[in-house]
Amino acid sequence: MKQIIVGCLLLLGTASLPAQPKAGHKENNSYKEWVRMAPKLDDSFFATPEAARIGENVLLYQQTTGGWPKNIYMPSELSAEERQKALKNKDNINQSTIDNNATTTEIRYLSRLYLATQTERYRNAALDGIGYLLRAQYDNGGWPQFWPRNKGYYTHITYNDNAMVNVMNLLRDVAEGRTPYTYVPDSIRQQARQAFDRGVECILNTQVRQNGRLTVWCAQHDEHTLAPAKARAYELPSLSGAESDNIVLLLMSLPHPSERVRAAIEAAVAWFRQVQIDGLRREYFTDEQGRRDYRMVPCTPDEACEPLWARFYTLEDNRPFFCDRDGIPRYDLSQIGHERRNGYSWYNNAGTKVLKKYEQWKKKQDN
Repeated sequence: MKQIIVGCLLLLGTASLPAQPKAGHKENNSYKEWVRMAPKLDDSFFATPEAARIGENVLLYQQTTGGWPKNIYMPSELSAEERQKALKNKDNINQSTIDNNATTTEIRYLSRLYLATQTERYRNAALDGIGYLLRAQYDNGGWPQFWPRNKGYYTHITYNDNAMVNVMNLLRDVAEGRTPYTYVPDSIRQQARQAFDRGVECILNTQVRQNGRLTVWCAQHDEHTLAPAKARAYELPSLSGAESDNIVLLLMSLPHPSERVRAAIEAAVAWFRQVQIDGLRREYFTDEQGRRDYRMVPCTPDEACEPLWARFYTLEDNRPFFCDRDGIPRYDLSQIGHERRNGYSWYNNAGTKVLKKYEQWKKKQDN
């Protein structure tokens, strides 16, 4: 299988991507390889012909909005038919999105490619991508999952899978002129700073109160009322033990936090501590149909089980719940079907990094 990185770069330990998806991979799984490995590519790679070949694919898939569709494996060697299909889809503006790391990954790739080659087409496309992010932001500071799509849950302010946090981190890098965005004009850098600040305000305004006390965030919030909102059938209004972690980490990264930001962090950390799940672990097994499955079982006394957090907690009383495609909340993972149990991340250890970072942040604030 052809590799993106030439032999000399492999000797340097540079990450590599297969030019074609692995046999048996679904398109979105291959795309995960792209968004995971693209940021790890060595700077020297961007001066290679292979980097430029991928760059042409990135340009091809950019839509007239300035954004990109999701789940596209950019290193693929495209057929004439695939190229023609991509050209036809450029005007399908409802596909432009920040979901699954789309658009942010491509902007960064083109920016690095421009710094290495000084090819204006890459610079202009990256600036158009940044413009897409600026145009997609709501007046209240939030970002929808898709823009300008105007129907369905795609219009909600989306923290799910770190969509909004990814955008904000990129725009902060742009605003501060960090590499690879050193080429961005001052006027756009100023817009990026304003957009980032509005995003922080949106985060503070969407933090959920439970019995008058601040907690954390839902994976998505209504773009008008800012209330926790439903997305897919199994993604009900809730407190998110997954998406909230990177929101808190972003707030803790602010160099001069206001009193309101500090209060938001303290409340969120208190919530993570309150809902932490101890003494539980996954146990994998093969079911009667020969499928790999798992169940949650108590840890034995001699096991050092890490703390866990549920993906979703009830808004009223922080009870972990699970949901199948029927949209009915259940309170035991075994009560949902095999497909959703194994096709979604119901438990995580995301709170661990929040609590660890908080100790560092707290010491800094106290000094």
